[in-house]
Amino acid sequence: MKKNIWIFGLFSGLIVAIFMVVSTALCYNDPNFESSMLVGYAGMLLAFSFVFVGIKNYRDKFNNGAVSFVQALKIGGLIMLIGSTFYVVVWLFDYYLFVPDFMDRYTAHVITQAKAEGDSPAEISKQVAELANYKEMYSSPIGVILLTYMEILPVGIIVTLISALILKRKSNAGETAIAA
Repeated sequence: MKKNIWIFGLFSGLIVAIFMVVSTALCYNDPNFESSMLVGYAGMLLAFSFVFVGIKNYRDKFNNGAVSFVQALKIGGLIMLIGSTFYVVVWLFDYYLFVPDFMDRYTAHVITQAKAEGDSPAEISKQVAELANYKEMYSSPIGVILLTYMEILPVGIIVTLISALILKRKSNAGETAIAA
């Protein structure tokens, strides 16, 4: 089971990291950040498809076609955690080495977008305060790590829950004994 989790977790992490690097590069060429967000979340969904594949692979090849919901959740959760951690580590390198001005650019983008959409000065002020909190969190590596996990984990948790629900299957041992 461990080998299965590591293989699919590393595939997941590699995919999500590649998409994240491409997404970051796109955001520096797209003042609206739209294509980069689309690429980023598409990468997360593609990467987390390995959660589904990893659970199915374990169920069908290593566990005689059966896996409980809890067991599938454990396998999927560990695959998702490996992929997410890979994403966080690559973002740390990307952020500190290549895009240390990311939060400044993102803050400017959000404020510009809010003004363009006609948000009231009170709403804009609220967004500025919220972004200032995020920027403050980004002043330490721990803050960067926490915010980056908060970005990817919800997607991974949802995919893991859905995969575990779809792939759970009871053992056929009881049916085989009855048929004999």
